Amino acid sequence: MYDRYQSPLSERYASKEMQYIFSPDKKFKTWRKLWIALAETEKELGLNITDEQIEELKAHAEDINYDVAKEREKLVRHDVMSHVYAYGVQCPKAKGIIHLGATSCYVGDNTDVIIMTEALKLVRKKLVNVIAELAKFADTYKAQPTLAFTHFQPAQPTTVGKRATLWMNEFVCDLEDLDYVISTMKLLGCKGTTGTQASFLELFEGDQDKIRQIDPMIAKKMGFDKCQPVSGQTYTRKVDTRVLNVLAGIAASAHKFSNDIRLLQHLKEVEEPFEKNQIGSSAMAYKRNPMRSERIASLADYVICDALNPAIISSTQWFERTLDDSANKRLSVPEGFLAVDGILDLCLNVVDGLVVYTKVIEKRLLSELPFMATENIMMDAVKAGGDRQELHERIRELSMEAGYNVKHEGLDNNLLELIANDEKFGLSLEELKKSMDPAKYVGRSKEQVEEYLEEVINPILEANKADLGMTAEINV
Repeated sequence: MYDRYQSPLSERYASKEMQYIFSPDKKFKTWRKLWIALAETEKELGLNITDEQIEELKAHAEDINYDVAKEREKLVRHDVMSHVYAYGVQCPKAKGIIHLGATSCYVGDNTDVIIMTEALKLVRKKLVNVIAELAKFADTYKAQPTLAFTHFQPAQPTTVGKRATLWMNEFVCDLEDLDYVISTMKLLGCKGTTGTQASFLELFEGDQDKIRQIDPMIAKKMGFDKCQPVSGQTYTRKVDTRVLNVLAGIAASAHKFSNDIRLLQHLKEVEEPFEKNQIGSSAMAYKRNPMRSERIASLADYVICDALNPAIISSTQWFERTLDDSANKRLSVPEGFLAVDGILDLCLNVVDGLVVYTKVIEKRLLSELPFMATENIMMDAVKAGGDRQELHERIRELSMEAGYNVKHEGLDNNLLELIANDEKFGLSLEELKKSMDPAKYVGRSKEQVEEYLEEVINPILEANKADLGMTAEINV
């Protein structure tokens, strides 16, 4: 174990469930299901295949003799034919009809689509659970005023819950894209060496009607609505491009979320979970690094870059088939899924354990609020008889003075005191402080959260309630 490379995606990040979807066992068992579906279809369309042969194939659908296949592959250097041989060893009566009329891509490409579809559904389940946890968080803090930032500079206040809806809405966009891609996943079907189904013209003696039924029948048996309407030997590699682009979109949303958490943790306003015995730094014992959020960002960078792989592959395929996609697909597709699986587990873990420090939030907001309240203060002074233009200029001058005190002298923001001491405003410090209620400056943040949850999120959660309640186990 320690004397060879181990993928961190398997060792540290991805769940066992996602790892199994891309395991050799899952792949080869799916091959056998496809061979059974092909044999059943050919029998139903009139070829001389017996029930006894079908039952023999079904009896050995799960107990794959890997040792036989491995030894055979050493000899013939072909993985599909090695497994055809191994299956035939277990099924001597059906040996002659296994893989009849098919090419390697019949099992290879159809299995890829089946596995990607199953993996997309697992990604979807986890994504919905992340949205559900963010919804709870947003609802809890929908009315908690906090300083908002544009350009990471203090801006008009928002609420902690409203900010969470921004993270949530990006994931909702990803869910919409994900649902679309899942709805368009189609099997390759059984189309032969260049996609012309020429071998089936021989098998069915030119019966076009029977040949047209092969793909729909196989699709139905494998749980799909359709097969690709036309193809070369393989399904178009645009499918892989679309799938990885959706994963990259989820990664980008997660990255943005993790960026904000890391910045907020720097401000000591919000903190990701930190376990009792967790060490933040080997040198600085006091540190509480946002390592989960940093890991989300790191994995997200990988997935975003990984999406380029299938795009290049789909653009460089030659005519009906070249094999320069094979090695790349074996890496880029599974590892993209494993990384996104790890990202969503981390997101679920982080959101579920977020700690909000309301006192720090309130202190920072109050330190900036006087600047943001100047328009209201000016209006109150005008109502008391002041001149709007003169007051505007005077507030600008006092704001500059208060800003200088904060930035150059390291003092607290004393803008309210400066205004109270200026006779032009005619307002006491007590009167000014009454206008410093942060809730007056958050606009419709609370109402927006409530409306968003009611109109957008709750219907999603209701439609997916059977998938809710997931928790994430983080390995390291």
